[in-house]
Amino acid sequence: MSSEEQASGTPRLGIFLAAAMFVFVIDTSFMNVSISAVVRDLDTTVSGVQAAVAIESLVSAAFILISSKIGDLFGRKRAFVTGLLFYLVGAGAMIFAQGLTAIIVFWAIIGGLGASLYLPAMQSLIHGNFTGKERARVFALVGASGAIAAAIGPLLGGFVTTAFSWRAGFLVECLIILAVLAGARRISDVPYTGDRSIDFVGAAFSVLGMGGLIVGVLVWQEGGESVGALLAIGAAAMALLVYWLIRRKRAGKPTLLDPDLFRSKLFTAGASGIFLQQVALGGMLIALPIYLQLVWGYNAFEAGVTLAPLSLTMFAVAILAGKRAGRQRPSLLILAGFVFLAAAVAIIVALVPRANSGWDLTLPLMLAGAGLGLMASQLNNYALSPISEERVGEAAGVTSATSSFGLSFGLAFAGAIMLSALSISFTNKAESSSVLPAADQQRVSDVLEDDAQVMSDAQLQELLKGQPANIQDEILSINTDARHVALQAALLFTLLASVAGIGSAIRMIRLADPEPSAAGEKELALG
Repeated sequence: MSSEEQASGTPRLGIFLAAAMFVFVIDTSFMNVSISAVVRDLDTTVSGVQAAVAIESLVSAAFILISSKIGDLFGRKRAFVTGLLFYLVGAGAMIFAQGLTAIIVFWAIIGGLGASLYLPAMQSLIHGNFTGKERARVFALVGASGAIAAAIGPLLGGFVTTAFSWRAGFLVECLIILAVLAGARRISDVPYTGDRSIDFVGAAFSVLGMGGLIVGVLVWQEGGESVGALLAIGAAAMALLVYWLIRRKRAGKPTLLDPDLFRSKLFTAGASGIFLQQVALGGMLIALPIYLQLVWGYNAFEAGVTLAPLSLTMFAVAILAGKRAGRQRPSLLILAGFVFLAAAVAIIVALVPRANSGWDLTLPLMLAGAGLGLMASQLNNYALSPISEERVGEAAGVTSATSSFGLSFGLAFAGAIMLSALSISFTNKAESSSVLPAADQQRVSDVLEDDAQVMSDAQLQELLKGQPANIQDEILSINTDARHVALQAALLFTLLASVAGIGSAIRMIRLADPEPSAAGEKELALG
C-alpha cells in the first residue's frame, strides 16, 4: 500500500484514529484529577495511586518497541484493535475496582501494554491509509486530539468526579473506546513485507533499557535510593541494544528494529524534535499545575480552566497548520513552534513572582499553545515521511517510545529540579533570616533536607501552629519566595529543552524537505 492509489483513508477514518489518541491522553488526565477521590474510596494512599500511574507509564514505554514489532508480524490493524481492547479492560477495571491491586494489574499493566500495542500501530495505519497532504492533515488531527484531551481532561474529570463519581469518568472513556472499535472495520490493514523473524535478545535489551532509565528517573523524582544504579543499568542496556542491532544487521540476521532507520537524517531529526517537544511539555505539565494549586490555592477544575488557553490554542493551531500542509516548509513551522514556546516560557518565568491570577498567564499560555500546535502538526509526519511501508511499524514504535520517554523524563526531571531548588532556596533564606532564631533555622534546614515538598500556605500554617506570629509570618514569606525560585528553576529546564529544539529545527532547515507522498521510500531502499 505504498502508492497513492492504494490509500483508502477517509476523513471519518482520520477522526476514528484521532479518537484513539484522545483516549490515551484523557485516561491519564482522569486519573490525575481523581487521585484524592480514589484514595478516599479505596482506602489507599496517594503514593500507592501515584505508583500505579508510574507503572502505567513504565509499561507503555518499556514495551513499545517490541509491541511495534508484534504489530508488524501479526498485523497492524490486529495490534491496534487488541491494544484498544486491553485499554478497555483497564478503563473498565477502574469502574469496578475495589482495591489498589486491581488498579495496578488491570489499569497500569494491562492498560500500559495496550497503549504500547495500539500507539505505534495507529501511526503505521495512518501512514498506510493516507498519502501526501491528507496524511499530514491526519497526523495534525491526531496531535490536535491529544491537545484537546489535555485541555478538557481536567475539566471533564473534575466535573464528573465532583458531580457523580471518579468511576463515571472512566465509564465515559470506555464508551469512547467502544466507538473507536466499532469504527475500526473501516481501517484497511497495512501489510508488512519485511523479515518475520523475532529478535528476542534485542527485545530484552529494549525493555531493560527503557525500563531502567524510566524507573531511575521516577525513583529520582520520589527521592528514592539506587537512582544512579538504575540509570546506569538502563543506559548500559540501551548501549548494548545499539551494539546488538548493528552487529546483527551486519551479520544479515533479523533485528528488533533496523538500525538503518537512523541513516535517514529526516527521521533522526524528526525523532529528536519529538523528544525535545515532549520534554518541554512534561516540564510545563509538572510546574504550572503545582504553581496554580499550591501557590494560588486553585482546585483542579480552576487550574484546568487557567491552563485551557494553552491546550485549546494548541488544538486550533494544529488543525489550521494541518489544513495548510504543503504550503510552508515543515521545518520552518517546527522552528516557529520552538521559538514561540521558548518565548512563552521565558515570559512565564519572569511573571512567576508578579502574577496574581490566571488572567496574567493567558497570553503567554496561548503563545506556548501556538508553538506546541505547530510542532504537533508537523513532527510525526516529518519523521515518518521518508520511511518505506515495510519499516513504518518499527519507525512508528521508535517515535512513540521517544515521545513517551520524553514526556516521562520532562515530568520527572523538572519535578526533581523543583524539589531540589525548593530545598536549597528555603534553607539559604532561612539561614540568612534576621527574624528566625538560630535553633529554628537549623530545624527548618533539617526538615527540608529530609523531606522537601511544595506546601500550600494552609498546610504550612497548620505545621506552624503554636509558633509566635512573627515567626509564622517570616516562614510563610520565605516559603513564598522559595516556591517562586523552585518553579522558575523547573520552567528554566523547559526553556532549555525549547532552546535545544530551536537548534534541532535549524538543522532541519538545512535538510531537503520530506516528500509530500510515499515517494520517500527510495531514501531507505539501501538496507
